[in-house]
Amino acid sequence: MMASLGASAVLVFGMPSSPFAQPWPVLGGSTLSALVGAGCAAVIPDVALAGALAVGLAIALMVPLRCLHPPGGAMALYMVLNAGGGWRLAAFPILFNVLVLLVAAVAYNTLTGRRYPHPQRTRPSGEIAGGAFTSADVDAALAHYNQVLDVSRADLEGLLHLAGRAAFQRTLGDLRCSDIMSKPPFAVEAGVSLKEAWALMRAEGIKALPVVNAERWVVGIITVADFMRLANLDVHEGLGQRLRTLVKGRSGQPGTVGEIMASPVQVARVGQHAMDLVPLFSQGGHHHIPIVDVEARLVGMITQTDLVRTLAATVQGHDEERVAQGRNAPQFAPAEPPLP
Repeated sequence: MMASLGASAVLVFGMPSSPFAQPWPVLGGSTLSALVGAGCAAVIPDVALAGALAVGLAIALMVPLRCLHPPGGAMALYMVLNAGGGWRLAAFPILFNVLVLLVAAVAYNTLTGRRYPHPQRTRPSGEIAGGAFTSADVDAALAHYNQVLDVSRADLEGLLHLAGRAAFQRTLGDLRCSDIMSKPPFAVEAGVSLKEAWALMRAEGIKALPVVNAERWVVGIITVADFMRLANLDVHEGLGQRLRTLVKGRSGQPGTVGEIMASPVQVARVGQHAMDLVPLFSQGGHHHIPIVDVEARLVGMITQTDLVRTLAATVQGHDEERVAQGRNAPQFAPAEPPLP
């Protein structure tokens, strides 16, 4: 009996996050197995047969009752080998010792900063943070595996998410904004006319212009969307006519960049990780991010296209590397010639 409780102690003190070490598996698995062992010893005189049947029945009951506890199998066998104790052993000292063990486990893990009982609840079905996979994907993988894992589903899901994020960071973590930004960036000052700004954007094929002051500090940004928004003045005119009217000027309408620019502006540092910009593009609604140096002066521009192009090139490079590794893998001849 002490050997089985010692194995339970290894779980509750050494692996408190294991599903096998939670209070219900420890309490229910040990007590239920003891009762099964006592019942088999009472009805089957052959010790070897009773022991084999007790362990098998204990496992068969613990699995559907969600109280699978490996030392429970030893407890069932102990009851068969010590049949003289009868049913009383299941209540005392087995149940009593298990309760004391659980109280000690709660106290010890609390003092050492670990949560016990460890939460075994799963997160609601849906996309996991980061979008790498969904809870349904985890369920499909577990169904395919078709075995009991010594880790809760919630912990497994969290580990998979962290591993995916680490792999993604390892792949693109060394890229800095300076590696993918467009430079030198086109920029205008706040006093530039809308006609000049529009002509520059058309000539260079760009959709946004940072607005800077005399020190090259970014004070705003103007985009094609700003022109479109202000051009929607007379619905009876065509879009081209409205844009021409806007850039040529009309009484009462804005005439300079500073009057329609968006401010303040989200910027990034030149030495910042490129991966830090992903949430800004995917969730923040940004399409163009000016890049500044340590003195906050404009030195470059990164767009969604720049980031997507970089991601695609990186993924393609890794795919080609894996293909090359597969081609270079040694080819082994069959041990025996094929039959005719």
